Order: sequence, then structure tokens, then C-alpha cells
Amino acid sequence: MANLPLLTTGVTLLACVLAVAGVHVSAKGKAQQQYLVQRMSQTGQIPVVGRSRRFQGVDRRLRRTGLGKRIERKINTTGLDLTPGEYLVYVIASLLAVYFVVGTVFASFFGLLAALIGLWGGNAFLNYQIRKRTEAFINQLPELTRVLANATQAGLALRTAIGMAAEELDNPAGEELKRVADQLAVGRSLEDALNELAERLPSRELTVLVSTLILSNRAGGTIVSSLRNLTETLEERKETRREVTTLLSQVKVTAVAVPVLGFGFLLILNGMRAGALDDMTGAFAGKVAVIVASCLYGLGFFLINRLTRVRI
Repeated sequence: MANLPLLTTGVTLLACVLAVAGVHVSAKGKAQQQYLVQRMSQTGQIPVVGRSRRFQGVDRRLRRTGLGKRIERKINTTGLDLTPGEYLVYVIASLLAVYFVVGTVFASFFGLLAALIGLWGGNAFLNYQIRKRTEAFINQLPELTRVLANATQAGLALRTAIGMAAEELDNPAGEELKRVADQLAVGRSLEDALNELAERLPSRELTVLVSTLILSNRAGGTIVSSLRNLTETLEERKETRREVTTLLSQVKVTAVAVPVLGFGFLLILNGMRAGALDDMTGAFAGKVAVIVASCLYGLGFFLINRLTRVRI
């Protein structure tokens, strides 16, 4: 019984590792399935059928609120195959799981703090997915500009070149350009469609590309030379961003390792004397100390990430 907290911690960590591995394998399998369905549907072998949606009642009610509309906009930007109702239910279920797991391993007060942090984590997950998708799109910009330059040099109109790029490029560039091409097909102006693309995936590189395409479309001149020069510039910026990311990787790992060490010390303290964390959080001074320490850890994490955010 003396090693029960250590055993519980080990089982919990193992369950978390297996859960992460399961989610990774499931996501990879779904991505491969969607890719195969998309390829086969283009040849007419199978019809495109969307998956059945869960929690439709919750989704309908949530979409009527301002919170639901904000969640829907973020999910559309991330490219995740989720509805706002599904996202909300999954977040609530995750918060309950985090509360019970952390409360069991540490103390009930820590479970409450973990659930409150999880509220921020749900929004941070969407922001992370947006940044990840934006970074992937930025990495495809040199190839995108190259395709547009080749298409316009061949005498194709810019609208046709965008549709061709949507078919040739992988996601997320292919999906985003297909959305732009669909908007152009229903009569929306090129400027509005490209500006909406720049708002969904905000970045300096995309803003420059959108401005170049809009100005050339207004002036009516050739854009081949501009796109060729932009392709070279984007290739250089891509390599520079990769070098900066490599140089700052150790600092970013430190930002995560410091809070993890703090929780490790709490586990050691609770393992040295069973119920020590319950006694500490049972007093008002102990609760204040835990809240202050959590805020300091969060502040350090925020400052490290802010200082290592290099804009190129």
C-alpha cells in the first residue's frame, strides 16, 4: 500500500501514452481513408458520403449562440472534421476525465485546477491546430506560386490557374484553394475570395501573395515575373523559418519541462507521505500557495513562448 501512489501514477502515465498512440493511429487511418475516398470519388468509382454527425441536438442549439459561431469559425479554419456540438461534448468529457484522474493521483483541489486549465486548453487546442495548418500552408506557398506562374505563363486566366492549383496541390493548400475556386464559380469576386483566404490563414507570406494577385488582377498586366521572384523569396524564407525553429526547439522544450518537473515534485512529496497533498490543500494558506505557484508556472510558460516567438 505504500507504493500505491507511485503505482497509480505509472498506470495513469501508461494509459495516457496508450491513449495518445491510439488517437494518432486513428487519425492517421482516417486521413488515409479520406484520401482514398477522395481519389476514388474523382474517378467515379464510389460516391462521396459524409459521416453521420453525433450530438445533433446539442449542435443545433450551440450554433444559435455567439459562442457556437466563434467555435464554428475556428473549426472551419482548422480543417477538422468536427461540428461545434461534437467539439463541446468532447471538451466537457475531457474536462471530467482530467478532473477525476488528477484528483485521484494528486488531490481533489488539483483536479479542480486541472479542469480550469483544461478550459483554456480546449481553446488552445483549436489555436494550435490553426497555427499548424497555417504553417503547413506557408510551406506549400513556394509550390503554389510555381504552379500559378506556370499556368499564367501558359496563357490561362488567374481563376483557371487557381482551380488547377487546387487539383494539383495536397491539403491544406488544395482544400483552401478549392474553397476559393468554389466561391469564384458562384460569382464572388477574386478580391473578396482571396481576402477571406488571408483572414482564415493569417501570415505575412500569404498576405504578400494575395496582394500581388489582387494588384495584378486590377492592373491587368502579366504576373509571371512577379510570381517567379516571389517563389524564390518564399523558398528562402522557408529555409530561414526551418533554421529558426531548430535553434529554438530546446528553449521550447524547457518551457514544457519546467511545469512537468513541478508536478513531479508534488508526486514525490505525496509518495514520501501519503495524504500530504490533501493536508496541504485542506488549509487556506496551502490553496493560496498552490494557486500562486500555478500562476507563476503559467506565467513562465507564457513568457518563454513569447520571447521565442520570432517573426520572420
